[in-house]
Amino acid sequence: MNAGPLKELGRVFDQVADAYDAGRPTYPDEVYRALSEVSGVGFDGATAVDVGAGTGIMTRGLRARGARVVAVDPGAEMLARLRARAVAGGDGTEVAAVRADGNALPLAAGVADLVVYAQSWHWLDPAASIAEARRVLRPGGAIAGCWNLNHAARAGWLAAYEERLARACPRYWGPAVEGWAVPPIAQAMDVAGERWVPWTRPVPIEDFLLDLRSHSYMAALEPGAADELVERQRAALRAEFPGGVLAVPMRTYLAVGR
Repeated sequence: MNAGPLKELGRVFDQVADAYDAGRPTYPDEVYRALSEVSGVGFDGATAVDVGAGTGIMTRGLRARGARVVAVDPGAEMLARLRARAVAGGDGTEVAAVRADGNALPLAAGVADLVVYAQSWHWLDPAASIAEARRVLRPGGAIAGCWNLNHAARAGWLAAYEERLARACPRYWGPAVEGWAVPPIAQAMDVAGERWVPWTRPVPIEDFLLDLRSHSYMAALEPGAADELVERQRAALRAEFPGGVLAVPMRTYLAVGR
């Protein structure tokens, strides 16, 4: 993928930056433990590059564990929320946030211990992005990709939710599509290890619907069609969970290359 489509992608996600910031899930502690274990990189004092950082979900997680993080994203509005979150956190340090993309990182060679693609590598050129990650890493550094995924096979209501998305969204790509699979980042690098981390996400229905609004296949719909789909999903979820809080079975896929 070249710079043109990535700039357009930044504009797409900028349109849904508020929903992304409010609705997307964080990563469970076990993902960070697995990342450090498989990569051999201790976070405290390490320099990490968060490629496709969005509003900073992974950035905040790594910073909370002592890493210095350079956040890279093509979206100006996404990075504005990332910076605002860092200030609101009151940790006394300014986050390094750069508007760019992972196919051409604006960083010198050999400056990082870890390059992470959290929910983002599938938007990049497979060869160019990994070559850039290798360029900016120090000897002994590591590359990692991770994705939070709804585990639809564990709950009938969630499988039905995904099927409604597949029917309504021409650009949908997920567990309701035959042949769906996680992005092949392990095949694009010298993989050191892969992990699946199962967990359950308790989340209010309205926050879950904000998460839905933040996906690119929703942003591609006409506004009226997106609103109608959200209403259908809301009605189905409220019927299933009258208390208003979902228990969403999740799993996080993690692939690490040294």
